[in-house]
Amino acid sequence: MNVTVVGAGYVGLVTAACLADLGHRVVGVDRDHGRVALLQAGGVPIYEPGLDELVRRNGQAGRLRFTTALSQAVTEAEVVFIAVGTPPQEDGSADLQHVLDVARQVGMNLRGFQVVVNKSTVPVGTGARVQAAIAQELRRRGLEETPFAVVSNPEFLKEGAAIDDFMRPDRIVVGVPEGPLGARARQTMAQLYAPFNRHHERTVWMDVASAELSKYAANAMLATRISFMNEMAHLADRVGADIDAVRRGIGADQRIGHSFLYAGTGYGGSCFPKDTRALIHTAAAHGVPMQVVASVERVNRAQKQVLVEHLLALFGPDLRGRRFAIWGLAFKPNTNDMREAPSRTVIAELLRRGAEVVAHDPVAMDEARRALGHDLDPALANGPQLHLVDDPNAALAGAHALLLLTEWKCFHNPDWAQVRDSMQEAIVLDGRNLYDPALLQAHGVAHIGIGRRNALGLARLAQTARAEGQQTQGQTLPL
Repeated sequence: MNVTVVGAGYVGLVTAACLADLGHRVVGVDRDHGRVALLQAGGVPIYEPGLDELVRRNGQAGRLRFTTALSQAVTEAEVVFIAVGTPPQEDGSADLQHVLDVARQVGMNLRGFQVVVNKSTVPVGTGARVQAAIAQELRRRGLEETPFAVVSNPEFLKEGAAIDDFMRPDRIVVGVPEGPLGARARQTMAQLYAPFNRHHERTVWMDVASAELSKYAANAMLATRISFMNEMAHLADRVGADIDAVRRGIGADQRIGHSFLYAGTGYGGSCFPKDTRALIHTAAAHGVPMQVVASVERVNRAQKQVLVEHLLALFGPDLRGRRFAIWGLAFKPNTNDMREAPSRTVIAELLRRGAEVVAHDPVAMDEARRALGHDLDPALANGPQLHLVDDPNAALAGAHALLLLTEWKCFHNPDWAQVRDSMQEAIVLDGRNLYDPALLQAHGVAHIGIGRRNALGLARLAQTARAEGQQTQGQTLPL
């Protein structure tokens, strides 16, 4: 089939490359000339494992090409995917200007029956607005009888595993309108996704509004599990329980399962924060307060401060003269995405309190520089307090504590003797509960996790850290 994907960002580029790999003839459209030039040359503008090879292979095979010429790409297509950004506005609602602009341009160039697919994450009712925008342009052209159908096909891609999620989906949600045009659109979408349904049906068919809400509901549910466990982790600290044992205990219940039950420093990225806020706004507009989801969002904001609070318990509110190492800047492993990353909150707060921060990420260094440059006052972003280094071990030199914020595989098994000897004070604040506290203690390294019986350890460490003469190189602090 001839497919056009408008938007060569994360969702659009993965969708275009994967559909091309299935044998479809795909044109990717983006208005960013620099991005298109990079893609035409075989490069990719984002980090996603395997994506560069997928783009290169299908480009060389002639199944995938990129352009800034939207009008021609729409005219040639049987299916047009809208995969542009829907950034949050100040009130939390999704900004649909890019979606509706593409819809208008589709209406200006549509010639025969076409299926227009909303792939962008959009609030309920957007399908109707896209339908109206296209119809208005057709009326202006005197072609109001030209048939088309607007379909909702939300994405459920995890950054870092997006290609596998697309090519081995657990479900494909497609919302189609009622009537003959909806039936025709369903036939077209069934043909497009036929390779995924050969052995068993993975497509879940529904109406457009239900498909639009399914995306928000899924992300809100996953975000809820994360914030729930983070609240349980706070309680675990107070009562002397270990949240990792609790996780294993409740996750063994098949009704609950193990996924998204990991306590940490809060969720980030392009989906959960934006989508929970958009869902809250949509519900409020319809007179239905989202009390659970609103609490999830509040818990997550507070959770991004939890490691800073531990540091303040250790060293007091004035962090001048303290040096902290950070491993991991991206919001999760296997991506360079810094959107809503907890590291941004942590670094800004440490710098505000006078600390020196030395940070490393194996992939996200360039994105981190841009993000922190946006967040921070220029005097802090470019000043002597902040260092982004290419070697994780270089970040440790003279540090009063190491903060693990992203569980990249390269951080899983460090040389703990080297870590201990490199640091001013051998303390690890494990923001992802990656490490075994007993193993670190055996190497003379103090471990503070999320809900890992931290209360007593923090009290003892604070007493030691503030004692005179206890800040020698390679010091071992007792728990």
